Amino acid sequence: MARGLLLIFLAVPLIEVALFVAVGGLIGVLPTVLLCVLSAVVGTAVMRAQGLSSLDRLRASLEAGGDPRGPIAHGALVLVAGMLLIIPGFFTDALGILLLIPAVRRLLIRWGASRVTVQAAGYVRPQRRRAAGAGEAIDAEYEVVEPASAARRGTSGWTRPQG
Repeated sequence: MARGLLLIFLAVPLIEVALFVAVGGLIGVLPTVLLCVLSAVVGTAVMRAQGLSSLDRLRASLEAGGDPRGPIAHGALVLVAGMLLIIPGFFTDALGILLLIPAVRRLLIRWGASRVTVQAAGYVRPQRRRAAGAGEAIDAEYEVVEPASAARRGTSGWTRPQG
């Protein structure tokens, strides 16, 4: 896993630089820079539109009592696509554009789901108890027990005063 991340962090910038040089050599420096800026602007707009539609699908799924994992996964991949489009570079733009295609997202989600095991934990809200004094008396005795280390406490101001 660590080697894969290291490879990605080394390979992606090298690919981006090579593509900048190649595209800049073909169309010139100014068009290359403008193309990168344009892809960031278009990527932001597309990400916003698809992100809002992902939120609509999530809301509809929740209202219908369906499983929200699919819309959440699609929304997360749209967010990743938008980040890839905002990062300057042609390689990351290509990956971002691919992630904006719903069929590609479904394929990635299916591929990821086959390799991930999800363990769910639930929370059950405890039943509320009637408050003491509401027709019910609680009788108890208590004794304060000091820990053995209480004798060694200093007077730093952070400890409970003795005596």
